[in-house]
Amino acid sequence: MNNFVFQNPTKIYFGKGSISNLVAELSKVGPRVLLTYGGGSIKKNGIYNAAISSLAKANKTVYELSGIMPNPRKEKVYQGIDICKTNNVDFILAVGGGSVIDCSKFIAAGAKTDRDFWQSFLVNQEDCYDAIPLASILTLAGTGSEMDAGGVISDFENNLKLHYGHPLLFPKFSILDPEYTYSLPKEQLVYGSIDAISHILEVYFSKPDESNLSDDLAEAILKNLITNLDVALKNHDDYIARSNLMWCSTLAINGLISLGKEGDWMSHEIEHALSAFYDIPHGAGLAIVHPNYLMHVYKSAIPKFAKFASNIFGISSSTLDEEGRARAGIIALSNYFKQIGAPTTLGEVNIPSSEIQKIAKTVNLFNTSYARKFSLKDIESILVKSINHLEN
Repeated sequence: MNNFVFQNPTKIYFGKGSISNLVAELSKVGPRVLLTYGGGSIKKNGIYNAAISSLAKANKTVYELSGIMPNPRKEKVYQGIDICKTNNVDFILAVGGGSVIDCSKFIAAGAKTDRDFWQSFLVNQEDCYDAIPLASILTLAGTGSEMDAGGVISDFENNLKLHYGHPLLFPKFSILDPEYTYSLPKEQLVYGSIDAISHILEVYFSKPDESNLSDDLAEAILKNLITNLDVALKNHDDYIARSNLMWCSTLAINGLISLGKEGDWMSHEIEHALSAFYDIPHGAGLAIVHPNYLMHVYKSAIPKFAKFASNIFGISSSTLDEEGRARAGIIALSNYFKQIGAPTTLGEVNIPSSEIQKIAKTVNLFNTSYARKFSLKDIESILVKSINHLEN
């Protein structure tokens, strides 16, 4: 394994009724709190009332920013920054999925600087020197933003979806109650799970590939996630399945399985370009792109891909050689995404092939773990493959 430093300061309250810890945690923060959330679902399922009640018991003055949408826009961040600066907000409580938490992280950073948050952090990748502390109440498993220090924001006017991370953006604590995910529609359950699967694969399929605990943990989390997703799709209110899915999604990107690994993340970069142009669900884009990306690079690590095929999908060596198993494992992944209801072609999300060159030009290119620095031609090739469902 490569050398590493590991620190994750986020406290997790996990399980039924874990929101009971909120009042005690709020007692440690300043009097003015910004409550951020998305649409009206948290008001229908009671989570909003529970959060407001806890804020009242903790004697907090509450300001609200609602309407944070999937693929959160930079305009919403500016609104939150304005609320925080105008009212001298001390703390941010994000209630929702990754989009709400990501948006809140950039509000936290942007409210503590006179710099333009988008230009300084997302475009220039400048250092963050201060941020309003924040916490989250998770309602949608998948992004892992509840226990990491990064986030993604979109500028749809310029077709950009960019990432930024900084240790100051770790949530101070996060409340994870699996029952809060019961009311999610099937589509969000599927896409959130695919996002988590993709997070695992971004670090699993990277060097080093010799025996290491990080890869073994990644395989265990991936198998647990697939098993419990299958259960949750049949019974949305299965607590055991939901609890496993929620914790798998957190572990997929809280830094644990990336220790000693290079990581990759080119599939995420390509998907960000797709959703920056077409505002598709992040998990949908990953279901299309990630298997095709893996098929593009697998020859650089055939033994690792063959191991994945055997350990995750049970593809044996009795009928296939090592390279055959490697390819079969990638195809099995794409077929699984299709089986659970995700799109696996660009046409299914209404992205025409005529747009491939324009989209490809916006992808951030960097050195990947299994290949040379990617070129525009590589990106175009992957997107062309994504026109059709991946097959032998």
